[in-house]
Amino acid sequence: MHSCQKYVLIRPIVFIELMNGELHIMLVPVRCFTCGNLVAHKYAEYTARIKAGEDPAMVMDSLNIKRYCCRRMLISSVETVYQVIPYYEALRKRMSEIQSEVE
Repeated sequence: MHSCQKYVLIRPIVFIELMNGELHIMLVPVRCFTCGNLVAHKYAEYTARIKAGEDPAMVMDSLNIKRYCCRRMLISSVETVYQVIPYYEALRKRMSEIQSEVE
């Protein structure tokens, strides 16, 4: 892992980052969906170097990510946790409303 990283690898697919005093959780696929190569262990260094201003193509080349399918795995990773949480919270709230109406 890159020496100046703020990422912590908790499980093979969960990265936690402290940014501006806020905790960010990132779920990264462990392997490429197409060819099966490991990609999760390179994600932390990739994002740190991109944030530092390096060219994404050069970073992937230096990390030895040559296949387009593996490159896609890093480029297309989004913080889906933050997109799902509001729906989960709304569902939980609605379920508690229904439960209180039934009782």
